[in-house]
Amino acid sequence: MDAQMGAPDFWNSNDRAQKHIAKLNGLKKAVLPVVAFQKKLDDIAMMLELIAGEDVAAQETYDKELGTTVAALVTELDELEIASFLTGQFDRSNAIFSIQSGAGGTEANDWADLMFRMYSRWAERRGFGVELMDVQPGDTAGISKATILIKGENAYGYAKAERGVHRLVRISPFDSNKRRHTSFCAVDVVAEITDEIVIDIPEDEIRTDVYRSSGKGGQGVNTTDSAVRLTHIPTGVVVVCQNERSQIKNKATAMNVLKARLYERKQDEQRAEMDKFYGEKGEIGFGAQIRSYVLQPYQMVKDLRTGISTSDTQGVLDGDLDRFVNAWLRAGCPRHRNKDIQMEE
Repeated sequence: MDAQMGAPDFWNSNDRAQKHIAKLNGLKKAVLPVVAFQKKLDDIAMMLELIAGEDVAAQETYDKELGTTVAALVTELDELEIASFLTGQFDRSNAIFSIQSGAGGTEANDWADLMFRMYSRWAERRGFGVELMDVQPGDTAGISKATILIKGENAYGYAKAERGVHRLVRISPFDSNKRRHTSFCAVDVVAEITDEIVIDIPEDEIRTDVYRSSGKGGQGVNTTDSAVRLTHIPTGVVVVCQNERSQIKNKATAMNVLKARLYERKQDEQRAEMDKFYGEKGEIGFGAQIRSYVLQPYQMVKDLRTGISTSDTQGVLDGDLDRFVNAWLRAGCPRHRNKDIQMEE
């Protein structure tokens, strides 16, 4: 593919050339880290051969250096292994990430706001871009719903691990009696589909509503009917976008999100696994959660799907979520499931 870029007619079609370059860059990101890792292993093997004939004092000195190097390689190998699990059709795509408050009233709205901050920080830690698409403020505090676009290589592959209901237990700052409250929020994640995926939606199946944007905004945002709400009548799927000043841009963005949600829904119906991938998660309340965040009477975050837990609740709320994401990806890998089965036997 590198050689093909040197052909005289390569740039005759700019669209074809850009797709070629994007595919090549994706392949390089998958292959080159493995090649570099293998070279480091070869270097260690050569070092072991060189120090084999050294005296004991020299070997002890080299042992410390080798220990540090191997520890770094173990971390690097862990990242390579996780990346190797992201082989789904859309794992490399951007992710449309939605947070919806559930049971808990004002406390749940505040929990949704905390989750919005947590996931924004997690995305930034991973080097992803975060673009706000829509946010709906709560009645008293926090937010009732927010949608963001997480942009970057494998964004959807990692973000899909967070789909489900999240439960928070803490002393509510909104309760004058300082009682412990439990609140819930739901997270939904779909892949941003590309132009290669064709989704035809008849115009008579879409209801379009325009209204004035709410929340913070600059000149022209809160003074015109720029916000757009699209409702797909047959399925009841609703998409809102209000981050742009232009109603046309908001409608185009909302249409892309609607197509992504409908495509994901169609895929789920074909797989007959609606609960796993989209849509009907049931009530956003007790018994439906995938993860619990307990701040009172003790400090603990536990993922109920994988059993992974930590007492570093502040770190998790600051975006340190990779331990949960990676464990979920490993649990879904066939070769890891086989290992678990063999260990149980």
